[in-house]
Amino acid sequence: MVDDGAFIAAARKARRRLPRLFADYIDGGAHGERTMARNRNSFARWGVVPRALCDVAAIDLTTRCFGRTWQMPVFLAPVGFAGMFHHHGERGGAHAARSRGVGMGVSTFSIAPMEDVAATGADVMAQIYVLRDRALTRDMLARAKACGITGIILTVDTAITPVRERDVRNGFRHLSRPSVLQMAGLLNHPAWVAGLLRGGMPVVGNVDAYTTARNVMGQARDVAAQIDPTLDWDDLAWLRENWDGTLVVKGVMCPEDALRAADAGADGIVVSNHGGRQMDPAPATLDVLPGIAAAVGGRLDIMLDSGIRRGGDVVTALALGAHAVSIGRPWVWGLAARGAPGVAAALDILAQETRDVMALAGLRDIEAVRAAGQKALWRF
Repeated sequence: MVDDGAFIAAARKARRRLPRLFADYIDGGAHGERTMARNRNSFARWGVVPRALCDVAAIDLTTRCFGRTWQMPVFLAPVGFAGMFHHHGERGGAHAARSRGVGMGVSTFSIAPMEDVAATGADVMAQIYVLRDRALTRDMLARAKACGITGIILTVDTAITPVRERDVRNGFRHLSRPSVLQMAGLLNHPAWVAGLLRGGMPVVGNVDAYTTARNVMGQARDVAAQIDPTLDWDDLAWLRENWDGTLVVKGVMCPEDALRAADAGADGIVVSNHGGRQMDPAPATLDVLPGIAAAVGGRLDIMLDSGIRRGGDVVTALALGAHAVSIGRPWVWGLAARGAPGVAAALDILAQETRDVMALAGLRDIEAVRAAGQKALWRF
C-alpha cells in the first residue's frame, strides 16, 4: 500500500465537516471499489532513481499541455457538486488554481455556473456531457464560448452510472429530495449548513436552466438521465464540428480509443477510469498509460487522472508518458476542509514534493523528466 501523506489530514478534517452524504460521495467508488484501490497501489510498483552530482539549484515545473502553459504539471479535475462541500465552492477552487498558475475543469454538475467560475480569471476548461437533447449540449458550448472558455473536456466513460454502494446506502442517487434521515444528517453539521446558505438555497447552477427541479438532488437526477448512452465516435466528430476550441476526451483507457480520438480531431486525452467510480474492476490508469503513450506517438497531449496523491506520483506519470496529471479527490478534500486556502495548500504540497523528487533524480525541468522516460524509474 502507498502513503497518501498530508492529504490524509485534509480528508479527515473534510469528513468531520461534511454530512455523511457528501463525504461518501467524495470517497466512494463503483461496486467493490477495487479499481479505486488499484489506482493508488499501482504507484507502489515504481520508484524514481536518485542521481548524484547534478546541478539542481533551480527546478522548473513549467508545463505545456493542451496548448496551455501552467506553472506546474497539475490540473484540477472537474468534480461534480463541489460547491456543496464548502461555500467557497468551484469559484474557490478556481481562485486557488489561478493563484498557483494551473488549469481547472468545471463540471457539468457544478453548483456555480461556468460563467461565474470563468469570471475568476482562472484557466478554465468546461467539462461536457453529450445529452440526449443535442440542443442543450449546443447551448452549453455556446455559453462556454460566450464567457471566454476556450477548451472543453468531453467525458466518455459515463454511458451508464454503475452502482456505488456508499451512495446507495445514503440515498444520494435515488431520491429527488432529501429524506428525513438525510435532513437530520445535514442539520447535524451546523457550520457547513451556515456556510452553504450564505448565498441562499444551493442549486446546480450550471444546469439550472435545463431542469424544472428546484433542489440539488432533483436537478442531478434530471440531468444525469439526459446523458446519452448511445454516444459513439460519430458524436465525437459532431462535437468537433460544433466546437472550434481545444477538445479533450476524458475517460480513455486503451490505445485503440486513444488513436480514434486523435483521428476524430481531439487535441488531447485524459487517461482516466473516473477515479474508480465507473468500471470496477478496471486497470489502474498508470498501468495502461505507457501503451497509450506509445500508440499515439505524440499526436496529442496526454493527461493522467486517477490516483495522484504525491509528488513522486507526478514524476512517475510524466516519465511514463503523461504531459500533466489531474487531481480530483485531493483538491476537493482541501476545499471541504478549508475552502480556497485548502485547495491552494494541496497544490503547494504537490509542487514541493514534485520539486524534491525531481531534484534528487537530477531532473531540472518537466521536459527532462519526459525525455528520461522509464530510464528515470525503477520497477519493483
